[in-house]
Amino acid sequence: MEITFLGTSSGVPTRSRNVSSIVLRLPQRAECWLFDCGEGTQHQLLRSDIKTSQLTRIFITHMHGDHIFGLMGLLASCGLAGSAQQVDIYGPAGLEEYLWACCKYSYTNLTHRIRVHQVKPGVIFTDSDFTVSCLPLKHRVPAFGYRVQEKDRPGRFLVEKAKALGIPRGPIYGKLKQGQNVTLPDGRIIRGADICDPPEEGRKIAYCTDTVFCEEAITLAEDADLLIHEATFAHQDANLAFERLHSTSTMAAQVALAAKVRKLIISHFSPRYAPGNVLTLDNLKQEARAIFPQTKLAYDFFTYEVPRRRNSEQ
Repeated sequence: MEITFLGTSSGVPTRSRNVSSIVLRLPQRAECWLFDCGEGTQHQLLRSDIKTSQLTRIFITHMHGDHIFGLMGLLASCGLAGSAQQVDIYGPAGLEEYLWACCKYSYTNLTHRIRVHQVKPGVIFTDSDFTVSCLPLKHRVPAFGYRVQEKDRPGRFLVEKAKALGIPRGPIYGKLKQGQNVTLPDGRIIRGADICDPPEEGRKIAYCTDTVFCEEAITLAEDADLLIHEATFAHQDANLAFERLHSTSTMAAQVALAAKVRKLIISHFSPRYAPGNVLTLDNLKQEARAIFPQTKLAYDFFTYEVPRRRNSEQ
């Protein structure tokens, strides 16, 4: 599981930062999942090593332009490039109508390739490997945060231990790997849990953007390996954060601390904190680290690989 930031600015792009979009890469499945798609996202994809042909799911947090203005262009370009895979798109009410209006007035046909899902609080997608859930956040328009949870994997099968116990190779190994109990021809009962390492706990990622501090963000981020949280404003500008229902760097850190996450990456920065101004992004980073030391500052094309927890950490 690898996160790449394609846009880290709020509201409008700057010379060094595009507007909101991140990619979750799942190399074991040859898939990419996109979260938000601000204007220019497809240009950012072209500048990265991410393959749009692997794009299978898109999750939109809310309907503000800096999070959706790149979506129609990206979908149309994928179609013109011959990418015929189906793309599932998840988002709030109004997203489907917006896309169909874009199709209608631009004479674009996407109906055979995309499927739009209106999200509601709770689980919105699950399969054998992952579960994705969402909760409403606190913003000026309906907005959702997302949690991606990888399912636990069976622990490593201890072949040498199996050999030492005289367990014959074959289908029995497969059953033991799955944690089943097996009765051997000599009458012995072997527990799968005794022949495998403890299960590997699945990794958890939370994505919360365009929200003021709220309990729902803490719930989404609970015990996450990575929390990506907006930090539009510095603590000094908290009045603007409350007025516009965005977060300060300290709010993001408070969510991370309360949720007991392992790593916090802050993003979605106001352009007002450009180099040379009174306050810069380094100030936001230091404010967050004063509360939650395991904080990183996102920048465009920054990639972070979410590590697995060692058994001793579980």
